[in-house]
Amino acid sequence: MTLLTTRVAPEWVDYNGHMNDAEYARVFSLAVDTLMERIGLDAEGRERLAYTLFTLETHLCYRREAHQGQELAVEALLLDRDAKRLHLFFTMHDDDGELLATSEQMLMGIDTDSHRPGPFPPAVLQAIETLPHATTGNWPQAAGRRIGIPHR
Repeated sequence: MTLLTTRVAPEWVDYNGHMNDAEYARVFSLAVDTLMERIGLDAEGRERLAYTLFTLETHLCYRREAHQGQELAVEALLLDRDAKRLHLFFTMHDDDGELLATSEQMLMGIDTDSHRPGPFPPAVLQAIETLPHATTGNWPQAAGRRIGIPHR
């Protein structure tokens, strides 16, 4: 499911002539905002439901450079969920379908009245169920990675 399409803005390009690492995180953050809208947590939904999502953890992997003006498309895959958390895997591709980056994220549902974690409201949970889901044992190869230097 494509969540977001955008282009690399001139101000996102750094001294190396490609998109700065922080801007990859920005694009994935914009994709989370779009995901929130799709599951009923746009500005009106957040206010009405007194509920939002916070990012608990993210693991961003850079695969290829993105350049000024290049089109970007971000897709999302739900890896897992419980009553108040979403484990998602985002991919960013260019207009040729080349993988540019991935972002694995853990999001937590927050009751904004109590400022504490809380279960997904029923309408939000129903919308979450319509998201593309990874099947058990069939996660993307880059999901679940840890950072480390392999020693042989």
